[in-house]
Amino acid sequence: MAIRNTVQKHPATIYFILTFLISWSGAFALVAGKILHGESIPRLDGILMFPLMLLGPFLSGLIMTFLTGGKKSLRVFKERLRPGNFSARWFLPVLIAPLCILGALFILTETFSREYKPNLYVTGFLFGILAGIMEEIGWMGFVFPHMNRQRSALSNGVLLGIIWSIWHLPVIDFLGTATPHGTWWFPYFLSFALVMTAIRVIIVWTYCNTQSILLSQIMHISSTGFLVMLSPSPISVQHEPIWYFVYAVILWVVVIYITWRWGRNLGLKINPALH
Repeated sequence: MAIRNTVQKHPATIYFILTFLISWSGAFALVAGKILHGESIPRLDGILMFPLMLLGPFLSGLIMTFLTGGKKSLRVFKERLRPGNFSARWFLPVLIAPLCILGALFILTETFSREYKPNLYVTGFLFGILAGIMEEIGWMGFVFPHMNRQRSALSNGVLLGIIWSIWHLPVIDFLGTATPHGTWWFPYFLSFALVMTAIRVIIVWTYCNTQSILLSQIMHISSTGFLVMLSPSPISVQHEPIWYFVYAVILWVVVIYITWRWGRNLGLKINPALH
């Protein structure tokens, strides 16, 4: 009974703890032998860590949905995965990420270096599909609706974006095209976090206006898929944080416009945490 009461009182906090525990433990288990023996982690192992990490938000979202509402909540959750009744215009934000990526790379290519020319790694888009489908079960399917209802949707979106960025830490040195990042690891992470937080707020905005987990998944797939597909390659470790930062600035301009147009609750007409 005490455990159930704790879950009911602090669902978001417990979700985050469970997600990080599952994700980071899975990632560590894959490379534990090499770390303990002082060996470097091969790029392939780094890439394979990510599918294991996806189990964190996916399983935590389902487990916490059941613990907070039982089988009935799981049935409702299944319904929320369907397309839903919202205007088709809400599929247009799916284009935000690729357009902003191309915009950032065009500016840098024309003003600084051809090194920033967009790549066209078409099969790289597939990396976004599994990430989008599995992660949003937890991030938007469960935890966002259970975050502090006294905060605005914008504040919760920014906080969730920061936590989401930190969640990537075990694999951050294997993300991007200029890996490993060496002494440029921290600037890369900061630029990456700015991108992820802005993208999360944009996903939250679409969710507030549609209550669609499916659309959140599609938005995530678009963001990750096009990032992998269009990222310039090869690129130096010094230049990769720069293009991420320019991309982040453009995304934050979009976030500022959304906030100006829809308000701090991003268009949500009721409490920023959905019931």
